[in-house]
Amino acid sequence: MTIEVGSQAPDFQLKDNHGRTVRLSEFRGEKNVVLVFYPFAFTGVCTGELCALRDELPRFENEDTQLLAVSNDSIHTLRVFAEQEGLEYPLLSDFWPHGETSRAYGVFDEDKGCAVRGTFVIDKAGTVRWSVVNGLPDARDLNDYVKALEAL
Repeated sequence: MTIEVGSQAPDFQLKDNHGRTVRLSEFRGEKNVVLVFYPFAFTGVCTGELCALRDELPRFENEDTQLLAVSNDSIHTLRVFAEQEGLEYPLLSDFWPHGETSRAYGVFDEDKGCAVRGTFVIDKAGTVRWSVVNGLPDARDLNDYVKALEAL
């Protein structure tokens, strides 16, 4: 079941594409967080979505907001993907225990073994203020994220 708007966002600790540990709680009291789950690096829709975020990065990563993208790929895969696509924001690996964070947010597809396209806007207090969950083939509209951030 997907985390509901108004609930506390589950904390997590994941490695990024450079092997650094990132905790959601590090941003509490400091920044809003746009948390984007995506199925797999190097796939068409995922690459398109993540590159669209790259192209609009100042809207999603600035003094008030941090963008975090999570997939079930290994950190090594994410490192190569980020380098190839010029992605300068953290790509977090929910590889092992496989899908633990994706499950905590209710966006893990057990049959496919990967996260579906879930996005959560989390305020500085750690509360989920907006979310959208799309199926594997359905791209999200990043303008919806912008509107959700503007409403904070």
